[in-house]
Amino acid sequence: MDARTLLSQQWASCLDKEDWFPPLEWVLEKITFEQALWKPDEGAMNSIWEIVCHLLFFEKRYLMRFLGETANEPQAKNNTDTFRLPTETIENWEKTKQEYFSVHRKLGQILATADQEDLYREVPGEDNSLVLELKSLAMHDAYHIGQIVLISKLQGAWPEERSF
Repeated sequence: MDARTLLSQQWASCLDKEDWFPPLEWVLEKITFEQALWKPDEGAMNSIWEIVCHLLFFEKRYLMRFLGETANEPQAKNNTDTFRLPTETIENWEKTKQEYFSVHRKLGQILATADQEDLYREVPGEDNSLVLELKSLAMHDAYHIGQIVLISKLQGAWPEERSF
């Protein structure tokens, strides 16, 4: 199996192809606006929506860098700022999800169609190639998907039974 095939499978499992963990599109499907904003009373934890904003920040930043559109990439002073929410409305919750899904799919399309040179060229503003950065982003997504599932379970929004 080549790197593109392996990475494409990992990338898809983070969005819409169930594997060892549920894909984010499925996880967020029935999360309401209120559930997206919910945080437990105890401990320092981000909300589901904040985590999705964080994932979107890094995927969008990487997409812009890969495309050479660094003037359009999102900016943050520190990692905490990447969890920033837009104005808290139902419409913005839906927009955040859809933008994340769109950016993730665009990165997947780039991966699927990039020639060998593009797969391994160093991306401006990054220390690694497309292959290595998307591998890291996929692992980052999987980590945060686990957090989102945990938050869903803590608030009683997770289904009692799953398909496997």
